[in-house]
Amino acid sequence: MFFSSDNAGPAHPKVIEAIMAANTGYAPGYGADAIMDSVRQQVRDVFEASEAAVYLVINGTSANALLLATMSQPWDTIFCADVAHIQEDECNAPEFYSQAKLTLVPTDDAKMSPDTLRNKIEAEQNRGVHGPQRGPLSITQVTEKGTIYTLDEIKALTDIASGFGMKTHMDGARFANALVALDCSPAEMTWKAGIDTVSFGGTKNGAMGVEACVIFDPDLAWEFELRRKRGGHLLSKHRFLSAQMQAYLTDGLWLDTARAANARCAQLAEGLRGHNALTLQYDPQANIIFFDMPRSEHKRMLDGGAFYYVINGDPDEGDPDALLTGRLVTDWSMTEDGVQQFINLLNG
Repeated sequence: MFFSSDNAGPAHPKVIEAIMAANTGYAPGYGADAIMDSVRQQVRDVFEASEAAVYLVINGTSANALLLATMSQPWDTIFCADVAHIQEDECNAPEFYSQAKLTLVPTDDAKMSPDTLRNKIEAEQNRGVHGPQRGPLSITQVTEKGTIYTLDEIKALTDIASGFGMKTHMDGARFANALVALDCSPAEMTWKAGIDTVSFGGTKNGAMGVEACVIFDPDLAWEFELRRKRGGHLLSKHRFLSAQMQAYLTDGLWLDTARAANARCAQLAEGLRGHNALTLQYDPQANIIFFDMPRSEHKRMLDGGAFYYVINGDPDEGDPDALLTGRLVTDWSMTEDGVQQFINLLNG
C-alpha cells in the first residue's frame, strides 16, 4: 500500500540487468560510450526526429534547469503554470542555472489556458530595458495535479508562445504516463505540437536514475553541452546512464511500465469513488490522485499501514472532521492486490 511517490518504487529488473551488463571492462567516459550511440538513435526513432540532439542527466531537476537555461537569457522570464514542478519542487534550480525569473500563469486544474497565458505574456516586455524580456514557456505533462494536456491544448499554448517569438519546453517527468493515456505518438505530443525541447523522464517510470534531454532545435545543442559540463551534470561513468535508457526504451518497456502504473491508478480511483466520506479533486488521468477526506480517516488509513502524503495538515493533530488533502501515486510495480488492500482498508 505504498502510494507516496513513483520515485519510491523499485527500478525495473531489466534496467538493473542492463547496469550490471555495462559494468564490465572499460568504456570511454562522458557520453562517448558505445551504448550512448545506440541510445541516441533509439530516442531519435521514438520521437521521429532524425536530427534531434539527445543528452542524458541523472534527474529531472537538472534536465529542466539545463534545458531552460539553454533556452533563455538572464534578463528573461520563463512562463509556467503556478503549480509547475519547476516552481514548487526544484528549489529555484531553473532560476539558478538560467539566472532568469519565473512568471506564474494561474490555473484551475493545473493546466494553463490560452487566455491566461496570453495575458501573462502581454504583461511582460513592455517596459523596455527596465523590465524582464519574454523567455521560453514550460509545460508540465503530466501536471503536478495528475491532469493531462490534450494535443490540441498543447498546440494552442505553443502557438501563442511562437506568436511572441518564444520557444517551448516540456517537463516530461511523467511523459510516458501522459503518452499512453492520450494514445498518441511522442512526436505528436512534442515537436509536431510545437515543443522545442523535452525533459524525457525515466526515473519515475522504472529507471534507477536517468532523464533524456531531447532538443529538436540543433542550434541549441552546443550551448546545452557547455551548460551541462559547467553545471556539473556530465557524468564521467556515463555508460551507466546510457545502459538504463537503452533498457528503458528496448521492446517498449517504458510504455509497458507506464500502462501498468496508469492501470493501477484507474483501479484505485474506482475504489475511492465508492467511499462516501471522500472526494476526488480532479478526474485521475494518469497515475496521480488528489482527494479530500476527514483527518480521522487519513489517520485511520496511515495507522493501518497505508503510505501516502497528506498535503495540508498533520493527520495526528487537529479537528478530526477537518478535510485534509491526500495524494496517491501509483508506479509500475504496484500490484492489483496492493490497490485492493488499500481499498479494503478504506472501506473497513
